Amino acid sequence: MVSSFAVGIDVRSDRPTGPYRPLWNWFGYDEPNFTYTDNGRKLLRELAELSPEPIRVRTHNLLTTGDGTPALKWGSTNAYTEGPDGKPVYDWTIMDRIFDAYVEAGAIPLVQIGFTPQALSSDPGPYQHSWVPEDRYASITTGWASPPNDLKKWGDLVEAWARHLADRYGEDVVSGWPWEVWNEPDGHYWTGTIPEFCAMYDVSARAVKRALPNARVGGPHTCGAFGNEKAITFLRGFLKHVVENDSPIDFIAFHAKGNPVIYRDHVRMGAHKHLRDIDTNLSIINEFPSLKGLPVVIGESDPEGCAACSARVHPQNGYRNGPLYSVYVVETMLRTYELSQRAGIPIEGAVTWAFLFEDQPYFDGFRDLATNGIDKAVMNAFRMLGMLGGDWLATTSTHAVGIEHVMAHGVRETPHVNAVATRDEGGVSVLVWHYHDDDEAGPTAEVTLSVVGVPSGAAIRHYRMDADHSNAFGVWQAMGAPQTLTGAEYERLEAAGRLQRVDEAVAADRSGDGLTLRLALPRQGVSLIRIEA
Repeated sequence: MVSSFAVGIDVRSDRPTGPYRPLWNWFGYDEPNFTYTDNGRKLLRELAELSPEPIRVRTHNLLTTGDGTPALKWGSTNAYTEGPDGKPVYDWTIMDRIFDAYVEAGAIPLVQIGFTPQALSSDPGPYQHSWVPEDRYASITTGWASPPNDLKKWGDLVEAWARHLADRYGEDVVSGWPWEVWNEPDGHYWTGTIPEFCAMYDVSARAVKRALPNARVGGPHTCGAFGNEKAITFLRGFLKHVVENDSPIDFIAFHAKGNPVIYRDHVRMGAHKHLRDIDTNLSIINEFPSLKGLPVVIGESDPEGCAACSARVHPQNGYRNGPLYSVYVVETMLRTYELSQRAGIPIEGAVTWAFLFEDQPYFDGFRDLATNGIDKAVMNAFRMLGMLGGDWLATTSTHAVGIEHVMAHGVRETPHVNAVATRDEGGVSVLVWHYHDDDEAGPTAEVTLSVVGVPSGAAIRHYRMDADHSNAFGVWQAMGAPQTLTGAEYERLEAAGRLQRVDEAVAADRSGDGLTLRLALPRQGVSLIRIEA
């Protein structure tokens, strides 16, 4: 196997191609009660610092009955119960703790209407599920997933909730928060029919609009559609209902997931499936011309579908702790822009379904952004994405694999080294990444980066994420993978989880209004080069 190969990347900073708008700064998780823990608040602050654009945060279980004790794939607020006379009792105590943490961090909630409170559940069986990671979703669907047994009480609850949030945080503020109805009703999260869901959607959306006439509401957050006839049928049925009944809808939401597997002796990612999920769902939306112009929110956009399944139990999830998760996020997020442009549908946001899990072993392989307060490498992908801004610039790479090939075959033979660039008032940002589906050693890309249209005295900063940089997992492994840390060890891992600047790893030649940079980029590495006057 060759040890390296040459890559040429050209950036024309004098050729803007359109305004850049982040769609990657959306995050979500099942367990809302982790939001206000010390580590939860710490992570929210770090996410808020990623870029000037506020983050969006989506959580399940905001109306679920319980005492607020979190568990894997579970949370509760006890917002709705009923008295002995059957009259509703609203209690916003836990809800306020969740939303106070969002507001304090400067986040914008993507307010999810769900799930069914126990007093409104039409399922007489168990209400709370028992999560068994080995069985994944085998036992997850219990009373919380039932259609409400009284849509009048349900609508009143949603309206009261919206009015409470407006009273607490200001109507102008809350009217700017997007509202969504439910999650994956075609999957494990809804036991009713499509017509029952559509009826519940209409009641929910109109309840929000009564309380907040200027708020935006959307759905249905169906699963990935590629090869999934149930998801396809559900999304089509929902959109047909919306069109024929003039239902309130301000954005359309669906999910997209990849499919990692164990191939021979290593993890092989499934970026092709992830991107085809997006492409298939966009094609379905384009079947409804009257909905043209509505933005899309990809409510979960991830390498696979089970954040609470650790790699210890599911080895195909072994990508999660180190650099592969990071570069996969960069690859799929930036491909999402391409798919949006191809379909002619604006994608407002793509939610990374990852946050944190409390009281779990260090680096246990959950799909999370931090482990016990220590940032994983994937956080540094978002930090580099956060340095983009202004206008897109014309950029080409000699080793960029076309999106049609990726959707058909993945990235498994031809090396894939790609780049994007933006220009803002302060300078130019160039993001370069070297992605491969296979989590195994490969040749290094010897990149020659030519940037036209920058002043000769421009300053250069170089940031890197790879196995040896901005990767706390690698440092933890070198420490012997301890589960008990001293204070000094914890501080060392905290520092290793931050984005590392490595200016010495780039060589620069200047001539006229051009700049030529040379850097060696290993497989599963990402570099951000910032050029400022």
